[in-house]
Amino acid sequence: MKFFLDTANIDEIKKVSEWGLIDGVTTNPTLLSKEIKRTGEKPFNILKEICETVKGPVSAEVTSLEFNEAVKQAEKLREISKWITIKSPATIEGIKIAGELVKRNIPVNMTLIFSANQAILAARVGATFASPFIGRLDDIGKDGMNLVYEMVTIYNNYGFDTEVLVSSIRHPQHIVEAALLGAGIATIPFEVIEKMSKHPLTDCGIERFEKDWEEVKGSWF
Repeated sequence: MKFFLDTANIDEIKKVSEWGLIDGVTTNPTLLSKEIKRTGEKPFNILKEICETVKGPVSAEVTSLEFNEAVKQAEKLREISKWITIKSPATIEGIKIAGELVKRNIPVNMTLIFSANQAILAARVGATFASPFIGRLDDIGKDGMNLVYEMVTIYNNYGFDTEVLVSSIRHPQHIVEAALLGAGIATIPFEVIEKMSKHPLTDCGIERFEKDWEEVKGSWF
């Protein structure tokens, strides 16, 4: 499973890069606006630095669903870096935009997917990634992970090249469940990826080992 970081915060991205756990980044207008307010930087500069740090797919979302304007935005975003992938929502207009971008060899991340039907359409137009928002489905009492199961099964049935990019992850168990279902990618908030390594028995084990070693320290050689 590949790990994308769901953030526009360059400090978080650099830290996870140092850990060797990042294959890409997903941003959206909300995440970018937070970083703009935090740093005062222009969005193009933020995305450029992210691309230079990660050297992997970096999703940037168009802010218009008017066909010509969205395509124009996408082409401008692609000037930032070859790593930029364009996010387009899974609506009829968004799918039409995605299809045009694919024709222009611009990679697309079809976002805001909440049904298997939307996922099928994303694959049919040739999106590179399709992003089911599992946490938001869980929030309204639906089983978000069931959508991941449906997408993985359908894509495998027909040999679609589109990768399932599990999004709206709330906690580490979401990642485990997505991995068990065979999802290719999870895009993970910084605080969740930190939690993945934590376990009270690991902490107890380290404390025990350190205590025992303290009694004989210096005895390696």
